[in-house]
Amino acid sequence: MTDDAKLTFVQESEELLRNMEDALLAMEESPDDPEYINSVFRAMHTIKGAAGIFGFDFIVSFTHPVETVMDQVRSEQREVDSDLIAMLLECKDHTAALVQAVADGAEESLDDDLEKQGQDILLRLTGTSTASKSVTASDALVEKHAPDSNKRDNWIIALDFGSDALRNGLDPLSFIRYLARLGEIVDIFTLTNKISGSTDFDPESCYLGFRIAFCGDVSKTEIENVFEFAQDDCDIRILAPNSMHDHYIKLLGELPEDQVLRLGEMLVAIDAITQQELDRALGEQDSIIDQATARGDSNVKQLGEILLDRQVVTKPIVEEALKKQETSREKASRDSQFIRVDANRLGQLINLVGELVISNAAVKLMVERYAMQDANEVVAGVENLVEEIRDNALQLRMVQIGETFSRFRRVVRDVSKDLNKDIDLVITGGEAELDKTVVEKINDPLTHLVRNSLDHGIELPEERVAKGKPAKGTLRLNALHDSGHIVIQIADDGAGLDTDKIRKKAEALGLVQPDQTLSHRETLRLIFEPGLSTKDQASNLSGRGVGMDVVKRNIEALRGTVEIDSERGKGTLVTIHLPLTLAIIDGFMVGASDERYVIPLSMVEECVEMDQSEWELDETRHYVNLRGDVMPYLRLSDFFKIPAKETRRIRESLVVVRFGRTRAGLVVDHLHGELQTVIKPLGKVFRDLKGISGATVLGSGEIALILDVQGLIGLASQHDVHEHGAVRHA
Repeated sequence: MTDDAKLTFVQESEELLRNMEDALLAMEESPDDPEYINSVFRAMHTIKGAAGIFGFDFIVSFTHPVETVMDQVRSEQREVDSDLIAMLLECKDHTAALVQAVADGAEESLDDDLEKQGQDILLRLTGTSTASKSVTASDALVEKHAPDSNKRDNWIIALDFGSDALRNGLDPLSFIRYLARLGEIVDIFTLTNKISGSTDFDPESCYLGFRIAFCGDVSKTEIENVFEFAQDDCDIRILAPNSMHDHYIKLLGELPEDQVLRLGEMLVAIDAITQQELDRALGEQDSIIDQATARGDSNVKQLGEILLDRQVVTKPIVEEALKKQETSREKASRDSQFIRVDANRLGQLINLVGELVISNAAVKLMVERYAMQDANEVVAGVENLVEEIRDNALQLRMVQIGETFSRFRRVVRDVSKDLNKDIDLVITGGEAELDKTVVEKINDPLTHLVRNSLDHGIELPEERVAKGKPAKGTLRLNALHDSGHIVIQIADDGAGLDTDKIRKKAEALGLVQPDQTLSHRETLRLIFEPGLSTKDQASNLSGRGVGMDVVKRNIEALRGTVEIDSERGKGTLVTIHLPLTLAIIDGFMVGASDERYVIPLSMVEECVEMDQSEWELDETRHYVNLRGDVMPYLRLSDFFKIPAKETRRIRESLVVVRFGRTRAGLVVDHLHGELQTVIKPLGKVFRDLKGISGATVLGSGEIALILDVQGLIGLASQHDVHEHGAVRHA
């Protein structure tokens, strides 16, 4: 052994022992901390392995029992207490003395007093004075190059020849010489522990075994082929070097996921084990199963455990293969649960369900008209089934909005790079679901809004730092459900909108008069007017005054609304409200004179009778004080200019509706109750009707208009309602 190698061993051992002492002292405060326990275990394990390689058997014999005790602690078979920590500190000190003895020149023999001291420590620690006789320097070769050794970069080959190998004409050394042609034999130890007493020795029997550390650019199969002719007379185990770990992981990732392979098949496919090693492990497993069956025991060792026990593959490779197997199994399970359906066929199914809803309403009306009491129960049952069919059919078109949000990661990345900005995209609420048709149509408006936030909103890093902000800006996309609608929020922590600049641009375009008074929110809404932009210079992203008006128009075409809120220097929040579906909804039907209207049920909070004696009504400005809650209201018959009948009811009803954070009241003459509403789009001629978002066909064949609640709330909130076509009630 060279002096340099001895010096390296001594220095590394001393460092490990210092770490061990620190860990033991920390264990007094945290005896169950796995980090400290593992640190002590690693120190003994590494010193034992290194000592075995260099042939310091007296260090191996002492450290091995200490390592065993720490392994018992790791597996919770032995409890950590102050006495054990004190004993382990003695073990650390004695190991340091053994290392110092090596530094002083003791490589094979040990001072009697030092050896006796070690036996006394082991006796108090384990109850035995010496280590297991099977622990020798040759066994330590495998310990040194064990799977959990970070420095192991050699193939480890274990050869155990059978007793008849020589009789069958095999020469063990010839195989080893042939192996040397494929690479370099770094270390080799010959095992002679099978040799018994001289009286039982048979010169024709083979008692040899070998442990070889081999370095070569070869595969496991190529190494095994070296010993091909000794397969029947030799137990061969080959453990790959750590440098092959990433290679095996990569090969596992390349295995197809459309078929579920067994663990052994996967490991053979990537050459982590050979077919012969798999066959031996399976044979051992069969034997274990037979024995367990005979005992009536249901616990059988798994194949992966057997392969690890035989040391033919490392634990990380087995774990990764099991993960790959589980992923393939889950994918196969998912694939078996799903089928691809043409979107047009799905749309046709939704339309048919809508017609079924209308037909069921017609049947229900006929039963009521002719007082067919016997059919009521059947009709009610059919109606429940139709509702379930409707809900399930609509659910087929529901998709999570998270996939749409995720597409903007690339947009943010590319735009940030183009603008020399540092922007982080935060996505929340991606699990919120809405109709696939809505998702497809909302993508362009969202793109406009995201690009505007990146270009207009978030400043350059140096500007943000000068304002006391973090250099990295944040853009947030959030989605949530609210009253039968989905709310999408686009928020940034940028410069915010300059309301003064917006006002000046609007005045220059003639959108507002210089003496006209606007609230903060009304000023911000001007950003949705055609041609208005606060950007001084147009870029390839924004600034030409197109986009925001298109955003508003596209969202309103989906029966949605868009609101903007901004604070100078702090950021901007754009909030979009959209219906979950554009096909079938639960509605609440009301009447104004002889006309019928449908309100989306999710927007209805309550219905109460109008009572002017108890409420405070402002007939001029159209506000009502309902139990201390002041809200605007509209009388539908006046708004739609429906002539009043002479037999008009004395008492009207107030339907309180809510959209987002805004509430309002709709005054109606009749409450007809809930019904399933199939939404039919209006033609181009009626597309600009205020307060109407669509129509539906009733069971009688009549048409009922679906109210645009968000539009009506907006109109009711304005003082000059009559300018939008409504007539004040006298």
